[in-house]
Amino acid sequence: RRQSCSELGERQQKTPEPKSRRILLNLMESGEKVRNLIAFWLLGLCNNYAYVVMLSAAHDILSSDFSNSTTLTVNEIREISNSTRDCNKMSTAAILLADIAPSFLVKVFAPFILTFTRCRVVVMSLLTTASFLLVSFSTELWMAFLGVVCAAISGGLGEVTLLQYSARYNKNVVSTWASGTGGSGIFGALSYAGLTLVGFSPRHTLLLMLVVPFILIVSFFFVLERKRRPLRIVSVNSDGEPLLDEEEEVREPKEDYLSTEPELYTFKEKINMIPTLLKYMIPVGLVYLFEYTINQGMLELVYFPDAWLDHSSQYRWFLVTYQLGVFIARSSVNLIHIQKIWILTIFQFVNLILLSYEAVFLYLPSIWIAFIIVFWEGLIGGAAYVNTFYKISHELSGPRREFAMGATSLADCIGILTAAAVSMPIHTLLCSLPVPE
Repeated sequence: RRQSCSELGERQQKTPEPKSRRILLNLMESGEKVRNLIAFWLLGLCNNYAYVVMLSAAHDILSSDFSNSTTLTVNEIREISNSTRDCNKMSTAAILLADIAPSFLVKVFAPFILTFTRCRVVVMSLLTTASFLLVSFSTELWMAFLGVVCAAISGGLGEVTLLQYSARYNKNVVSTWASGTGGSGIFGALSYAGLTLVGFSPRHTLLLMLVVPFILIVSFFFVLERKRRPLRIVSVNSDGEPLLDEEEEVREPKEDYLSTEPELYTFKEKINMIPTLLKYMIPVGLVYLFEYTINQGMLELVYFPDAWLDHSSQYRWFLVTYQLGVFIARSSVNLIHIQKIWILTIFQFVNLILLSYEAVFLYLPSIWIAFIIVFWEGLIGGAAYVNTFYKISHELSGPRREFAMGATSLADCIGILTAAAVSMPIHTLLCSLPVPE
């Protein structure tokens, strides 16, 4: 049964609701809105949590605590390269590669296939659980890497699925999703660094995090309000009035629910839309390339022997500082809007130069200066992410916005994947250099 928009308006005018009922309905609508904002914040937190923890644990996973043959001692390094640098034999970029390559493959194909959102969320939860268990109980390095891969698939599938699903809700859920992903960074890195600092082993710390996939299920199925796809105009009547799709749920026409954009049906139509998204994808992709080259190619080699923390702890707390900057930036889009993302690309490139120079020459006089640079790096990365998707949510609508959300998430994945590939040879090269006097 088809109903025109005008008929809906006339029906509401003919049957006015009592004032008390309207107040109650407004309160309920407001409560549902807050409920959805909270749900998307929690979904962002849980979706990226395992990914962040695996990167925070990268130095430990590659050390003798998880494998008896992955760490070079100082004497071995001297014999091989006349170096006294404290290096793992394998770069933490190897963990990054295992954490991003499967996610990249998922993001390539997921926007083009049917959604099945509820099934995907269940799969995400199971994969996150498997990732923590595999890494915690790993006796060989391949088991730990398999756990990291499970976390990567879960995170990639979740980002595409939930960003697409957010198109059915008010635009503000994009900002709370971004804030939640930023929260996963600070809470994930801080929880791992804090629990290991107070005496928990890395293995036991990961087991404590099994509560995260449970929170993911509760947030999606019990906190988030169920909504169908937005209303879509499929034709007009003889008077030129729009008719709604009879298979969609009839709602009062609002900005967030009514779209005049045509549906993207075919694979070819979706491919043809990709070039129009490059203005969003290229800047954010470059920002992520630069910052993950810093995090996985440089920070592991930035070491202050006179600091109060050992090398592994310094790396963990550098990532906590970085994630704090990401969290603050991703939570600020409703206060500060940045239209020209390319400016952030330039800032992040400067950060890469500064920390690359430090990794080679160890010139900074204090660890606190390094913390400040890393914090600024996190602010730039978080701002690029949230402002990119915020622009999409305001410049596109309907099915095109839904597809653009999923497709643009591929850009940061490409940047991170490239950074992982670049960081491994950089690690090998820098570990072979002597420590400057």
